[in-house]
Amino acid sequence: MSKAIYIAAIESDSGKSLVSLGLLRMMLTKSSKVGYFRPIINEVKGSKFDDHTNTAINFFNLDIEYDDCYAYKQNEVVELLSEGKADDVIHNVIKKYKKLEAKYDYVLVEGTDYSGEGGFTELDVNLMIAKNLGIPALIVGSGNGKKKKDFVNTMQLTYKSFIRKEVDVIGIIANKIEVDEVDYIQKELGKSFPENLQINVIPKIDFLAYPTVREVLQALEGKVLFGEQFLDNAIGSYSTGAMQLRNYLTRIRENALVVTPGDRADIILGALQANASTNYPKIAGIVLTGSLLPEESITKLIEGVQSTVPIISVEGGTFGISNKIGAVKSKIYASHNKKILLSLDTFDTYVNAEGLTNTLTSYNSVKLTPSMFQYNLLQKARAYKKHIVLPEGDDERIITAAARLQLLDIVDLTLLGDRNTIQLKCDQIGLQIDLDKLNILNPEESVHNDAFVKTLCEARKHKGMTETIAKDLVSDVSYYGTLMIMNGLADGMVSGAVHTTMHTIKPSLQLIKTKPGVSVVSSVFFMCLSDRVSVMGDCAVNPNPNAEQLAEIAISSAQSAEAFGIEAKIAMLSYSSGSSGKGEEVEKVRKATEIVRKLHPELKIEGPIQYDAAVDMSVAKTKMPDSEVAGQASVLIFPDLNTGNNTYKAIQRETGALAIGPMLQGLNKPVNDLSRGCTVEDIFNTVLLTAIQAHQG
Repeated sequence: MSKAIYIAAIESDSGKSLVSLGLLRMMLTKSSKVGYFRPIINEVKGSKFDDHTNTAINFFNLDIEYDDCYAYKQNEVVELLSEGKADDVIHNVIKKYKKLEAKYDYVLVEGTDYSGEGGFTELDVNLMIAKNLGIPALIVGSGNGKKKKDFVNTMQLTYKSFIRKEVDVIGIIANKIEVDEVDYIQKELGKSFPENLQINVIPKIDFLAYPTVREVLQALEGKVLFGEQFLDNAIGSYSTGAMQLRNYLTRIRENALVVTPGDRADIILGALQANASTNYPKIAGIVLTGSLLPEESITKLIEGVQSTVPIISVEGGTFGISNKIGAVKSKIYASHNKKILLSLDTFDTYVNAEGLTNTLTSYNSVKLTPSMFQYNLLQKARAYKKHIVLPEGDDERIITAAARLQLLDIVDLTLLGDRNTIQLKCDQIGLQIDLDKLNILNPEESVHNDAFVKTLCEARKHKGMTETIAKDLVSDVSYYGTLMIMNGLADGMVSGAVHTTMHTIKPSLQLIKTKPGVSVVSSVFFMCLSDRVSVMGDCAVNPNPNAEQLAEIAISSAQSAEAFGIEAKIAMLSYSSGSSGKGEEVEKVRKATEIVRKLHPELKIEGPIQYDAAVDMSVAKTKMPDSEVAGQASVLIFPDLNTGNNTYKAIQRETGALAIGPMLQGLNKPVNDLSRGCTVEDIFNTVLLTAIQAHQG
């Protein structure tokens, strides 16, 4: 079940507010705990609040703080994107959204307004956000001023853009459609989209399209002279009063906005009298141009007339002001109850709310983007707050990662090494870190050494371990870190930035050992590609596993994937797909696949299968059309270390993908090995993995 929906307009003035209001009320009929979120808002001149957000909170009396309802102002996003910091934008949007998701039963997420001020492609930004939040989208488009066929084509192209970016779409809303075109649009859209897609057509409602005098006042930065309480009058038309009154009166239309120079007392008084007369249409308001104010005698006369007509004064000539008024678009804001109520009534009349509700509640996405995966890692690790030991405490990268982990308060850390050496290294690289808040132990002179010697002797006595040998081994950082885990002083260990893989994991194989039923320790990388996270194994430990070992690696890797929120669809990779290939290596993969199916029939697995058929749906349809794994594999098992190690590194280097790991699997307690070419980011992420593993047991 989805807890959220993303309202994505395809242009400005789409009528998105009407849809958002209707969906909010729909959600509130299901639960009182409903949240509202706008990743990006516009700055409004003369107002500290975004109209959409303010309206949602106040009209529905939502239990939510305004500052929690948005992540960025539009100008902030423009600046970050221009600096190449799109990842920062996404990570912060996810962070703020996740807080709401945890608190509310439903969250309505409303996309950008297409104000034209951003300097970036707003559709791309909306796609990026919706994809990384992992929530379904409802696309809203306006038919106002468009030819019927052009509008249908636009909606089709927009839908395809969402699908190409792997954003699920649960519905299409065609808004502001001319009444005589509603049936045609409904029919054409019905033919253009999948049957399960909710398609709703809303006709153009004139009153909702009318701007108010208040909106004109804000757009022109005018001054209210009379009738401030009537600023929410809706404007049906506007006309310029520059001719004689007898001619102008014939041009007044219902709900007209009169635009006239401030010294035209005849037009002002004539318009007010026409508004009071039963023989003429009602006036929405009067705009006085040129910063000219009526003379005192005229002002006194106006003050004595009971009228519902607001009068405002603006700078600028009559012609220029008229053009600006024509560009003002209608919005819905908190104080305009009539528009809000009409919007809700329109939504109820023309939108299949029950169908949308059923689609939303039955929606279940298994997609996991790299940004969401990394966010989940951090949040889980912080929640578990495990103690991780870093044996290579005097390495610059290790210290830098430790400082970041300390700042974010994610895990408790122990660094192994000499305190003075570590402090000197911090000073050399200009790193601000509070060593007093870190547990720093020197294996050469630790208070735990005697206890560790006893533990080591007891654990390895069957191998002839002596106290003398044990004392030497205890001073080794890899053994010392492993013994900390053995003695309950740490929950996990991360090493390998300086030492070899064997040096890092040998003590754990001897002391921590493997879990019951596991005979082989293996590894996986979490490959964060541009649009998904794939689990790849074994790329770091086993040179040439046999069929039984390969099957065990596949099972362990599937369990690791599921533990980190990735639905396991296992591809057993080889140089041929299906039954076509022959040879010893293919047979090994085929046998391993059968072993997994026998031991774990619930797992989705395919093998042997080539890499392209495993991850590319177009290839999969040709080579293995009936497979439930081909084209969508999330767990990729390589036949040997040579293939796995080279493949993951090739993908990493050629695509820029982030490789998190290797994460060792199969040990009783988590010990993870770094590459000697690792970065600070690699260390940071591996510590997060280790902390989560420690919690999972």
